[in-house]
Amino acid sequence: MKKLPRNAAAGAAVLLAAALWGTLGVWNRLLQASGLSAASVTGLRNVGGLTLMTAAFAVRDWHVFRMRAKHLPLFLGTGVVGVLGNALCYFSCQRVCSLAVASVLLYTAPAFVVLLSALLWREPLTPRKLAALAMTLLGCACVTGLFSGSLNATARGILVGLGAGFFYALYTIISRFALRRYDSMTVVYWSFVFAALGSLFLLRPAELAAAAAQPRAWLALLGLALLATVLPYLLYTWALSRSEAGRLSILASLEPAVASLLGAAVFGEALSPLTAAGVLCILAGVWILG
Repeated sequence: MKKLPRNAAAGAAVLLAAALWGTLGVWNRLLQASGLSAASVTGLRNVGGLTLMTAAFAVRDWHVFRMRAKHLPLFLGTGVVGVLGNALCYFSCQRVCSLAVASVLLYTAPAFVVLLSALLWREPLTPRKLAALAMTLLGCACVTGLFSGSLNATARGILVGLGAGFFYALYTIISRFALRRYDSMTVVYWSFVFAALGSLFLLRPAELAAAAAQPRAWLALLGLALLATVLPYLLYTWALSRSEAGRLSILASLEPAVASLLGAAVFGEALSPLTAAGVLCILAGVWILG
């Protein structure tokens, strides 16, 4: 695979994707307030995302429905491993560790991507890229409260948390291989076909029936599926075909900064000096790569 150049449009697309992913907590809270568990929200996110994409592509982009059977392992990798595996590990980590620990472990993903990209495609480990990676990891640790002194973690929790970061990274890596044969829309669509099929086991009918009677749950589901799932995945995967995976993964670390700012703006959550410092560190890492 040839080395891809830096691309300003790709970087902008990933920053927008990260900002949209940052809204995930808003939709998640609204849906859980409607009586849905985290497992059901995860399932609805993937199934809802697939439903929206199928409807949209059926109107004008029929080519995305064509996939050769010999490439099935690629989409099992991006969908079951990259999308669903990441969500399941992240959910499992949250059950046995603090939310802050789970978030910090999830954002080890850029480090995995940078190292794997250097091994697979010889993407250079430049001082600039390493400095940006260090700043974003430090910023994520501050934003999620790693230094607050009130965290808890278990060996099992750390293992599955690292799994969440690793599977997140694998979506990036495997997508790059899939993008050699398909365009970004096809890659995202078939990834969600298999992520949605796996997610059917997470849905809880009784919870869905109770939430379906609440109009706000439908609005929150639309926001979750469209704004926090379909659009950011399309933007991120499109960008992967146009620039270095390691650089883009670091830029995507803007997500927790956006989530923290939204938490303060929408839910009145306190924005502590440590959180503000973390946001600045993340922005500094993004600026270094800009």
